[in-house]
Amino acid sequence: MKFWPQKLWLRYNPESNAPLKLVISNAAKSYENASQKQVAALKPVLLEINEGEFVVFVGPSGCGKTTLLNLIAGFVEPTSGEILLDGKPVAGPGRDRLMMFQEHALFPWLNVIDNVSYGLRRNWLRPSARKEKARLFLRMVHLEKFEKAGIHELSGGMKQRAALARALAPDPSVLLIDEPFNALDAMVKFELYLELQRIHQETRKTIIFVTHHMQEAACLGDRIVVFSGSPGRVTHELKIDLPRPRDFNDAKVMAFATQLMANLKQDNEDTRHENRA
Repeated sequence: MKFWPQKLWLRYNPESNAPLKLVISNAAKSYENASQKQVAALKPVLLEINEGEFVVFVGPSGCGKTTLLNLIAGFVEPTSGEILLDGKPVAGPGRDRLMMFQEHALFPWLNVIDNVSYGLRRNWLRPSARKEKARLFLRMVHLEKFEKAGIHELSGGMKQRAALARALAPDPSVLLIDEPFNALDAMVKFELYLELQRIHQETRKTIIFVTHHMQEAACLGDRIVVFSGSPGRVTHELKIDLPRPRDFNDAKVMAFATQLMANLKQDNEDTRHENRA
């Protein structure tokens, strides 16, 4: 297991023939507080992400990982730096980048298949064609038998499956996932970890996943980007070369998670020393 300092990132690429998908070039974000002072939420980040990679942003709450995800999504603009997708600047939200949020955000007045096909209305498909395409993704997440069910009839895990199918249906080139499994019980999480790995292998989508759970990160990611501090900053990255599918409780996954936690604790100690100085 080898950690790479941030200054080396633009010279480091995973062993892959995949083309470059995202370039985050010194992207930083500050906000104005009640006293009209600029408060840094995220220090400048340098990062390259290849097409088809599963990259996990991991770190404690308030460390900037969701801020960076929102910058990639185009929900907010960087204060400085830029983000390039396929060589073009990200200038706002787009159908090439879709977000799966912490809450499922499904429409309660629509049934399952209408929720999944909702994002296809701008694809100029006939209603019957939209539903047929939606069925493909419901089969992918094993919800084909529940296409006519109301959202209130689904369990928490099933709602997240439906939300994943809805995000995949418009065929985004980048799927952004923000801590979607926090409210689920352990057994449901373990099942969804396997499902998400399978879907990634089938679709080869570029996935960026945010979590504060080290073991979840080690289970899912091809590469882990570690955040710490407030304001947020990136301190390490770690390539995970374990075969898939990975079991959440596999000893090797747990070993990576332990190493991640040790390095994060050291980063926090370093930050405290810097602040005292």
